[in-house]
Amino acid sequence: MLKVGIIMGSDSDLPVVEKGIKVLEEYGIPYEVHVYSAHRTPVEARDFSVNARKNGFGAIIAAAGMAAHLAGAIAANTTLPVIGIPVKSAAFGGLDALLSTVQMPSGIPVATVAVDGAANAAHLAAQIIATSDAELAKKLDDARAKNSEGVLAKNAAVEEKYNK
Repeated sequence: MLKVGIIMGSDSDLPVVEKGIKVLEEYGIPYEVHVYSAHRTPVEARDFSVNARKNGFGAIIAAAGMAAHLAGAIAANTTLPVIGIPVKSAAFGGLDALLSTVQMPSGIPVATVAVDGAANAAHLAAQIIATSDAELAKKLDDARAKNSEGVLAKNAAVEEKYNK
């Protein structure tokens, strides 16, 4: 199975990123986690990106706050799918990171999830990996069915209580 690379600009992003790590672990998807900054360690970030495909990665998740150029810097150096997680900051509540992550030039796409949306980043990475992994695709289908059943059970309880 292909791996997912998880890159964060600072270890202060780890509490957000851990929500995505949990999802990958639930699906049994191998991953690596690194702290590389687009500004403070640009050589290491580039090296990771350039070599990601040959090192067995199928998708990369990049989490960063504030200027949040990390996902774009990663995407500029690989054609693997890159999923950006804008991380909430004190100054602008994550809007700065969201705009920096989502506004990419044509030809260098970054799929962007919600501010602090690490779980959805991991789900998207799983879906990308599942395009070539039938066993993982089945796990995703089963999880969707279970989620649907849970919502329908809640609906039935609400209808029972209020629709008389």
